[in-house]
Formats: sequence, C-alpha cells, structure tokens
Amino acid sequence: MKVLLGVTGCIGAYKAAEVLRGLQKAGVEVRVIMTKHATEFVQPLTFEALSGKPVITGMFARPDYAIIEHISVAREADLFLIAPATANCLAKFAHGIADDFLTTVYLSNTNPVLLAPAMNVEMWQHSATQANVNSLRERGVLFVEPGVGYQACGEVGAGRLAEPADIVQRALEVLAGAKTQPARTQDFANEHVMITAGPTVEDLDPVRFLTNRSSGKMGYALAEAARARGARVTLISGPTRLSPPDGVTTVPVRATREMYNAVLERLADVSVFIGAAAVADFRPAQSAAQKIKKEGRKAITLELETTEDIIGTVAAAPNRERRLVVGFAAESQSLLDYAATKLREKNLDMIVANDILRTDAGFDVETNAAVVLRQDGSRLTLPLQSKRDLADRILDEILALRPSSTP
Repeated sequence: MKVLLGVTGCIGAYKAAEVLRGLQKAGVEVRVIMTKHATEFVQPLTFEALSGKPVITGMFARPDYAIIEHISVAREADLFLIAPATANCLAKFAHGIADDFLTTVYLSNTNPVLLAPAMNVEMWQHSATQANVNSLRERGVLFVEPGVGYQACGEVGAGRLAEPADIVQRALEVLAGAKTQPARTQDFANEHVMITAGPTVEDLDPVRFLTNRSSGKMGYALAEAARARGARVTLISGPTRLSPPDGVTTVPVRATREMYNAVLERLADVSVFIGAAAVADFRPAQSAAQKIKKEGRKAITLELETTEDIIGTVAAAPNRERRLVVGFAAESQSLLDYAATKLREKNLDMIVANDILRTDAGFDVETNAAVVLRQDGSRLTLPLQSKRDLADRILDEILALRPSSTP
C-alpha cells in the first residue's frame, strides 16, 4: 500500500516524520510533498532520508521533478494524507484553489483523502474554518480530529495536531477499508437523506431535565451507511457522545422544538427522511428559571405537555410524493401492533420496529434487531446484527420502495 503524505507549514510539521515512520513500520510505502512554508519548519532532507524518496517541494522547485506530474503522483498512492493540515490548506481545498503542487494534487486525486488539522484554537473554532471543514466533509474528505491541550502559541484548547500514533492508526484503517472492502454501489447518489438521531432533552429547571436512554448509534450508523452509498446526508442529532460521521452535515440540537425547527428548515429538497431519534413525547409545561428546591416539600407535581410531532409533520409536508418517510417504533409491549398503528396514522412509507426490552438490541448497545413494516402490509424480520450492518439492510428496504426505473 502507498500513501502520499502532504506536510504544510506549522509547528506540528516535525510530527509528520513520526507519522511517516509509523506508516513504514506497518509496511506502507510513503512519498512526501511539502509546501514552501513547511520547509521553514523541517528540512526536506529529513523526509528524504526517512522515506528514501525525493521530496516534492514545488511545481518547479527542482529540475529533477520536471517529469513528475501532479496527476501521476496522485494516482500512484492509495491514500492522500495531509498531516499537519493548516487552516490555509483547508481553505484552499474547500474552495478548489490550486496554486502549488499540494493543492494541485488534491484536485487531481481520486483516492481517499485524510486530513489531520493543526492550528491555533481560535483559528480552528473560527466560523470560516468550520465552514470549510463541513464543506470538505460533505465531499467525503476524512478527518483525524485535532487534539485538545497546550499549544505552541501558549494557549490551551482544541487545534493541536492529533498524536502521530492516532493519525497512523486512522490512515491504516482507511487503507484496510480500501484494500479489503469491495467498492460499495452508489445507489443513493441522487438522494438527499435526512436522519434524526439520539435523544431530545426537555429542561425542568437549570439542573434537571427529562430525556431517555438513546445513544444515537442507530441513527449515526444510518448516516454513515447512506453517505457510503453516495447520498448527501443531513444528520439532525440530539445530545450524544458520538463523533459525527465523516462527510455528513451534522446539526446538533437539544430540545424537541429545536429538532423540529432544524428539520423543517432543511426539508425542502430532502428525498428520504428517516426519523431514528428517540424524541421526547412530553416536556414540562413550564421550565423553572431557578433550581427547584427540595426544602419544605414532601412531593412535587409536574404538569407535562406533548412535544412537537416531527415525523407526522414531515409526512404531511408539501411535495410528499417526492419524499420517502421512514419512522422507528421503540416499544416495550405489543410492538407490532403499535408499529402498525403508527405507520398508518402518521402516513409513513415504512417503519422499523424495535423491542426495547431486549438486552442485546436497541438502546445503547452495538447490535440491533428489527421488524420492518410497509404500507402494503408486508413485514420483514431483520435478525440481530451490528447496527452498521442493520443500517445497510434498512437502506436496502428503503431503496426497494422506489418505483423501478426499468420497463
């Protein structure tokens, strides 16, 4: 396996040598491209000595490189890794600027791209940088998230280059996937899939809240699977401990009303909606501005009101004929009866029913099993499997709802 390693100009450039050595120890052949500013931090000779190959430092830097074309360099590698990737590098990639060898190779590259950002905390958190990151994720670029800690500028926060061992591990994972997994069909390439995931949280006071045990793993698995199959994916997520899937537009929310508004604001061109979130059915009718005190109380009565009906509203939204709407039913009793009722009353195209009393499936575990119910009355039982595998099976069933394009 071969990796094309891009090194850009920041103090973290010296760690790229450790990344190179880590890849070599795993049997990976590495070739290095350095930007002009990167050579201010580390001499090209360092990478030449480690890799045993000439380092490319510019389009016209040395006559020896006259025969090296950016297209052939891009195609000879199985992975294009940039570590460190500066804010300037991210901006150029996001906007298609090709003013040096590294950026030109990026535009010529057809292999997986993995970026390991490194910059000052304020630069990383700046809205322009985050917009560039989101744009690249939407195009399928992969990331090794920057670390949090002490930075060369003296500040503390997110933005420092991830540890070289972590970068190497992620690169090897991407290479293993490219080598062992067959290219997945892009059967969702023309779809904009919106998925809700995780729990919603309804505040009782500044300290207490109502929520549920949803981890968001099923919704995130669906988002990852849809993206892998070519879809443009928008993930509306309640609070979870999960990292957003690569290449997916993730919108974090907290309360049901926030999720409701986020969905409707982005619904116009959605062709497949999957309501996998465990949305709170009730919220306190009034949320106390101050912490509710226990003193002097033997009991407390809470008045609850129903929350917004997200999936029902989506199913009744304009242009319904252009949109498939899929729901989830998580029940502790009469699972199929409740699921069938929800399917009918909400006017869904399909519903995925989960038994929440199972200890090996459902909330906060890595596996799941389900029964798929369709509008035509047919049912399909999906046995226990990983949530990622189940996600692909669910997507298969969604795709089967589309009218066949063949005569």
